[in-house]
Amino acid sequence: MISTLMADLPKNYDPKTVEPIWYQRWLDAGAFRADSNSAKPPFSIVIPPPNITGVLTLGHVLNNTIQDILARRARMLGHEVLWLPGMDHAGVGTQTAVEKHLRRTENKTRHDLGREEFLRRVLEWQEKHGGIIIEQLKRLGVSADWSRQRYTLDKEYVRAVLQVFVDLYEKGLIYRGRRMINWDPAALTALSDEEVIPTPQKSSLFYVRYEFVEQPGKFLELATTRPETIMADVAVAVHPSDSRYRDMIGKKVWRPLARAVLPIIADEAIDPEFGTGALKVTPAHDKLDFEIGQRHNLPVVDVLTDDARINFPAVPELHGLDRLEARERAAEILRERGLLSKTEPRESTIGFSERAGVPIEPRLSEQWFLRYPKTEEALRVVRQHLIRFFPAHWEKVYGQWLENIQDWCISRQIWWGHRIPAWYRGSELRVQIESPGEGWTQDPDTLDTWFSSWLWAYETMDVETRAKFYPTSVLVTAPDIIFFWVARMIIAGLELKPGKTERDEDNIPFRDVFFTGLIRDKQGRKMSKSLGNSPDPLDLIAKYGADGLRFGLMRISPSGQDIRFDEKQIEEGRNFATKLWNVARFRQMHGTSDPDPQLKPAELSIYAIEVLARLNETIDATEAGYRDYQFNTIAQRLYDFVWSDYCDWFVEAAKTDIFGDDQVRKNAALTTMDYISSAILRLLHPFMPHITEELWVLMGFAKDKNLFLDFAPLPAPIDLGDEERLKTAQSRVHSIYALVEAGRNLRAEAGVPSNRKARFMLRSEAAWIEDESLTIARLLSAESLEINPKTKPPMGSSLAAVTLGELSLVIDKGDRAAERERLEREIAKLETDLKSTEAKLANASFVERAPKSVVEEHQRRRDDFRTRLTQLRQARASLS
Repeated sequence: MISTLMADLPKNYDPKTVEPIWYQRWLDAGAFRADSNSAKPPFSIVIPPPNITGVLTLGHVLNNTIQDILARRARMLGHEVLWLPGMDHAGVGTQTAVEKHLRRTENKTRHDLGREEFLRRVLEWQEKHGGIIIEQLKRLGVSADWSRQRYTLDKEYVRAVLQVFVDLYEKGLIYRGRRMINWDPAALTALSDEEVIPTPQKSSLFYVRYEFVEQPGKFLELATTRPETIMADVAVAVHPSDSRYRDMIGKKVWRPLARAVLPIIADEAIDPEFGTGALKVTPAHDKLDFEIGQRHNLPVVDVLTDDARINFPAVPELHGLDRLEARERAAEILRERGLLSKTEPRESTIGFSERAGVPIEPRLSEQWFLRYPKTEEALRVVRQHLIRFFPAHWEKVYGQWLENIQDWCISRQIWWGHRIPAWYRGSELRVQIESPGEGWTQDPDTLDTWFSSWLWAYETMDVETRAKFYPTSVLVTAPDIIFFWVARMIIAGLELKPGKTERDEDNIPFRDVFFTGLIRDKQGRKMSKSLGNSPDPLDLIAKYGADGLRFGLMRISPSGQDIRFDEKQIEEGRNFATKLWNVARFRQMHGTSDPDPQLKPAELSIYAIEVLARLNETIDATEAGYRDYQFNTIAQRLYDFVWSDYCDWFVEAAKTDIFGDDQVRKNAALTTMDYISSAILRLLHPFMPHITEELWVLMGFAKDKNLFLDFAPLPAPIDLGDEERLKTAQSRVHSIYALVEAGRNLRAEAGVPSNRKARFMLRSEAAWIEDESLTIARLLSAESLEINPKTKPPMGSSLAAVTLGELSLVIDKGDRAAERERLEREIAKLETDLKSTEAKLANASFVERAPKSVVEEHQRRRDDFRTRLTQLRQARASLS
């Protein structure tokens, strides 16, 4: 057990020393391990698995700090906590990183190596770069149960994923078909709709002339953004009710590139307002065109390679060119032939690959798809609040997606990941995990990474663990994966039923979902390495400590809103830790803390009663904040209480008793400090675990060396006894603190430095004020404080009207000119305020319509303004 002597609390707090030591102690003691056989009520979270080759970002810091706060608080509330960590294999991301490395270092592709050798290289890459983020999370203070760490390519997990594929196939929910999909020409794989990011882009609209076959020299003009695909045109379509083209339906035109005859057809999907109202139909390269082609039995002509180059030898000028380069060249050819009438700039929304960052290509392809099951049930469990979303507005976004859901393209043309358990022999197909035998070939594709992640909430648990901890308590995640992950996990739970019973409430993956905000820089821009505006969290930890980073970030993280990151806020987090340390050192200067402080209400000063009432309010406010996942509100409330209510006011006021001769009063003040210190450390522990654990021990509150602060009960509001005495104490203390603030303002306005003793006079009728004169003088940093209801301040004194009477700062003759200027400014402001208030009260309409309380408030303000003006005018006259 660490000693609680004063010598053990160094002058300065050093997080670089303290934080690693405590984290290792927690690990060594198994403090984060969950016990599936515990009788305690369960609380569980599964970590959103970071990519195995990823590194810590501020987004990870935000998300995992929130999870850690919830996990540590749950332990303090007496729950058995499972915070299950793990990593995702990140199929496309990891494979892309390895392929780039191969091209850069060996000038080879994965196809040069072959599948087996390439996968061996990926494993080497994983061994070298994988898992770094786990060690970084530990440096942040994450209290996950690392003994249960999972990976989406663990042997048991892989088998579970493949078994789900087989089961859903046998139910008819998974099928293979040729459909229009999103194709990533950089990663060379299909993507789901959710992996396509609509992105505003500046482009051009090309007006192309198609010559009528029956009327040479006459042209039909239509607009397109993609002249490079004209060779794939198989028809021209117009709306059947468009009077401009009604007589042309059934006629034919010449295709302007790779000359061929195209029919003019009518289809109600055409938008007459776009371009000229006539559309080139290219079924192989546009989803709408494909649907039109299906309705009219049109052929499909594909003119693009997998990597989006033109594949059409009949037009050698374009053959082999990249699609964007071919677009400009096609326009040049059309212009040279007199077939391009004009080009207009246009802003449009283009789908970009979420992973590769390039425009996707709509493409007809043979892929595996999932028909989403249980969509109505997935809507119901959220709308009926079996699952609650925080903030609640995400319910609407979730509902809109489910109501318009499309089948999920789950196959990917990559090698790293879960290989699809489908086997072929000639025209035969079997779906099973093991090979059917000789002569059968496995499907070369892998499953979408999210197809494994949607099982994460329960497949990471063994049967015993699931029985205790599933459904999980809460999921903390970013809203940008509400479709990728959150909705799909809900569907998986409802369909696959991993819970104790068949009931929905036992199979949903979580009870609550908290969506974090997106961290941006001070200018509101997304953080990125290219902009140089994304600080390394490890650098911030080295500079300010993990607790400083955690607390500083939580204070600026409004619930569900984007966060404007400012490093000064992290510095404030560090400064707050220093404040906490210094007030603990001050307490230890006056003897060892009481590990079980017992307050005696009759001996408490009015300042102690007031600050304990504030503590009660703070405890209630933090509980309310946790109920609504308002972490920034909790952090700010704790900051205000510790820094202002406790340190700046109570501790300063208590010094009168602490340094006084009355031992009873001194003991009462120190006991109050111990009681509040104990409560503060417990309230702050989920946010700042390292420094609070250190002080918990050094101040002597840790009665058992094996009982960490994670397992100490949270403080409850204290009964302060007689309500009348409480109200009296609060009223008096608030009046004193307001008087002190007024005195400090007088100092500032008169230019009297705060570290220079000053003379004050107080004219007050309050009989009790004399008993508090020593404390008031201390708070005012007064050389002397004269309290007398009759004595007028000397000529030239600076005066402030306060609840308790008139407070005067006695000013030397040399300071009187500055004081006169100050009084003139304050008098002018009060005269303006009084005039405005009197005008409102003179307005009959206002007095009649405004609530009675509002009118009374204006009347009170008018009277206050008049009283203060009288006082200030007298003060001004005294300067003459």
